[in-house]
Amino acid sequence: MVKIRLTRGGAKKRPFYHIIVTDSRSARDGRNIERVGFYNPVANGAEKRVELNVERVKHWVSQGAQLTEKVADLYKQAVKAAPAA
Repeated sequence: MVKIRLTRGGAKKRPFYHIIVTDSRSARDGRNIERVGFYNPVANGAEKRVELNVERVKHWVSQGAQLTEKVADLYKQAVKAAPAA
């Protein structure tokens, strides 16, 4: 099964997550199919908190990919912010 989930990067106590499309059997930071965005929970100032390629996520969901809970929340935020931008 294909999942859209977060993979962790960044430094100690400064997390940074890539939003990736991967096989559910792969390790969290293992092999991925495609990177569709990022999430920076500690963004401040002019830094972007979330960037997501909504069209690619829609494509993968139409192909049967499932979103994790956190990615689903981020996706909703990105869809809401897209028309305003």
